[in-house]
Amino acid sequence: MRRRDFVAALGSAAVAWPLVARAQQSAMPVIGFLSSRLPDEAKQSVTAFRSGLRTTGHVGGQNVVIEYRWAGGEYSRLPGLAADLVQRGVAVLAATGGEPSALAAKAATSTIPIVFTIGGDPVKVGLVSSLNRPGGNATGVTLLSALADTKRLGLLNEAVPVTGVFGVLLNPHYPTAQGQSWDLQEAGRAIGRPIQIVKAGNDQELEEAFATFARGRFVALLVAADPFFTVRRDRITALAAQVKLPAIYELREYAEAGGLMSYGISLADGYRQAGVYTGQVLKGAKPADLPVLQPTKFEFVINLKTAETLGIKFSENVLSLVDDVIE
Repeated sequence: MRRRDFVAALGSAAVAWPLVARAQQSAMPVIGFLSSRLPDEAKQSVTAFRSGLRTTGHVGGQNVVIEYRWAGGEYSRLPGLAADLVQRGVAVLAATGGEPSALAAKAATSTIPIVFTIGGDPVKVGLVSSLNRPGGNATGVTLLSALADTKRLGLLNEAVPVTGVFGVLLNPHYPTAQGQSWDLQEAGRAIGRPIQIVKAGNDQELEEAFATFARGRFVALLVAADPFFTVRRDRITALAAQVKLPAIYELREYAEAGGLMSYGISLADGYRQAGVYTGQVLKGAKPADLPVLQPTKFEFVINLKTAETLGIKFSENVLSLVDDVIE
């Protein structure tokens, strides 16, 4: 072969290899991973999701492609991100990070299968027809995080049995916010505890909310279940420490970040189950036939270092309920 022909052939191969690689990648099924959260903050959840996928034989980058879209707690971005994934022609939409993501996915497509992770009742918000027989194109996992807010209020009441007002931090833009407000107000009346709800739906309002907590006669704080707050958990636990308020949160990740207490399910388990369902759908299962999964175990976590800083001494009754202690 003449040198000129060899160089030409080499150049053609150099062009062809990327084309082949792209063709091979495009031949793989594509999962659209839509999240209301942030990639760095959600690393453990993504790892758990991919672990669930692997149990069905699907490995990202090997026999399946995962396209990620992140809203960073800005729910208004989700419809556009969902539409982008639908236009991309994904095989499955994994709508994670609560109701806003799932509802955006549901609004974007009635044909592409959707596997969601949410915090409340999927029937009530219109995602499925029933838990056992979802119908339509969506199923997934409910973490029951929003529905457990009243239980958290009871635990907070036992942990901080002093007279005074409990503050509740609530995002008015979360789809279940009104229901959360009603439930918490009713739960407060049931235990004889005055509740004051302070709303925050953006970063400025979050700072203003804690300024309100600092000025008022609040004795404790409940941070309502909401991915907007989860994304900002480091900031929220730091603000709670600044105003010296004992607080309870939905996920152990808050307690690990310095929060006093948390009560809820394992976020990793929920994402792992969503990964399993996503893999099953890729194998041909229909969302309409896959029952919505619910957690069977909740864990109560306390941070002893934070308790010591705040001067909180847990009663024997509260300690008997604890599942894990961070020291």
